[in-house]
Amino acid sequence: MANNNHPAFNPLDLFKRVGTQTAAQDYQNRQIIFAQGDKADAMFYIQDGSVKLTVMSKDGKKAVIAIMRQGDFFGEGCLVQQSLRMSTATAIQSSTIARVKKAPLARIIQREPAFAKLFIAYLLFRIGRVEGKLVDQISSSSERRLAKILLLLAGIGPQSTPAEPVILKVSQETLAEMVGTTRSRVSYFMNRFRKMGLIDYNGTLQVHRALLTLFSTSKDEH
Repeated sequence: MANNNHPAFNPLDLFKRVGTQTAAQDYQNRQIIFAQGDKADAMFYIQDGSVKLTVMSKDGKKAVIAIMRQGDFFGEGCLVQQSLRMSTATAIQSSTIARVKKAPLARIIQREPAFAKLFIAYLLFRIGRVEGKLVDQISSSSERRLAKILLLLAGIGPQSTPAEPVILKVSQETLAEMVGTTRSRVSYFMNRFRKMGLIDYNGTLQVHRALLTLFSTSKDEH
């Protein structure tokens, strides 16, 4: 699977350093890991699966701000002074996620300046990814946003070369929420992708590398 992390920082190294203080837990599709407003007392590392981070406004509007995959960590807000979660983290397929409490993480960062520097660089890299997604949400069509999300969840990118189609377990409702459109529009685009031979969708969802060609062949359709 492709790695979208900062090239100089491997989140797995952080969790290896805390050793036995890390606990792993299995989550089902749509199961909440933490909710917006919860106490922020730990950080998480995705050993397997995918997670979406969403925010809810005071008037009830919800937006997906990030999609995290195997090899990503999230919940790093626990390391700053504010102690409440700013977003909700939800598994979007069956996932195995490691959890480590705030105190041991803080000790590692304090006693290892070189590691702390890499950690800060990674956080800045992550902020850039989130900003890029927000720009994409404004400037790209729903069809292209859906294609990008499917490729991201499948770990398919220009540098990756999966030998076979990647099978995903994610509902159209979840995809619609990520894209910021309706389920009917997602269904329309999924049928279009299938007819073009970019995915197979019949009970299970298989994403082909050919979906990458959409960005050079298709026209925007909102």
